[in-house]
Amino acid sequence: MSLPQIVSRDDWLAARGALLAKEKAATRARDELNAERRRLPMVEVDKEYVFEGPDGKATLLDLFDGRDQLVVYHFMFDPEWDAGCRSCSSFLDQVGHLAHLRARGTSFAAVSRAPFTKILPFKARMGWTVPWYSSYGSEFNFDFHVSFDETVAPISYNYRTKEEHERSGTDYYVNGEQPFELPGLSCFLRHGDRAYHTYSTFGRGLDGLGSTSTFLDLTALGRQEEWEEPQGRSSALGAPAGSPRVRYHDEYED
Repeated sequence: MSLPQIVSRDDWLAARGALLAKEKAATRARDELNAERRRLPMVEVDKEYVFEGPDGKATLLDLFDGRDQLVVYHFMFDPEWDAGCRSCSSFLDQVGHLAHLRARGTSFAAVSRAPFTKILPFKARMGWTVPWYSSYGSEFNFDFHVSFDETVAPISYNYRTKEEHERSGTDYYVNGEQPFELPGLSCFLRHGDRAYHTYSTFGRGLDGLGSTSTFLDLTALGRQEEWEEPQGRSSALGAPAGSPRVRYHDEYED
């Protein structure tokens, strides 16, 4: 195994200082990218999808659970499988307590194409409490480009067609035996009784996600703090870092 070079404390501090400058530049660049993401337009979801969850049939609006925003993790679970994807399971393992997202008016749910009767025992085995719904029998996974079957719809993943992936050398995404599943994450905004799709990310766009702040950074309303651009999206829902509105997870009302 190759290990870091051993140096004096002074040399280490000098190297660390140089790296810190690059880290700060990356943080500023990330803030600008997040602001640009929040400026994206949105598309109304006018198709009536039907999901199945612990309370039976559910609509996309039901997945919001009365909140303004919804983050959906597209969990790979083919209807023919008896257990969910190992990598997707690792992703859910790292998701923190949802009370902090909910305090900012944002719900989180996993959605898979497997029947709910398969999801339920696997969820119990993993010990997860995160809401998890089945989209079995609906076109939701195909419309959001995480399930692939060319008899249902042309293949498009991470905003590239199958041909574009083949030309760019990323055909490993799209050359599996059909039907097949791939991971992704989508964000939605609710206004009244209408739901809007604001953002989706796939592939390595999922790297580094799992915390409250990284999920909020993908949403249209962001962290809902005054410093964020564009202005006018912070609200009473927000819980700015260091403010009294940030509580222990068992102190939130919901």
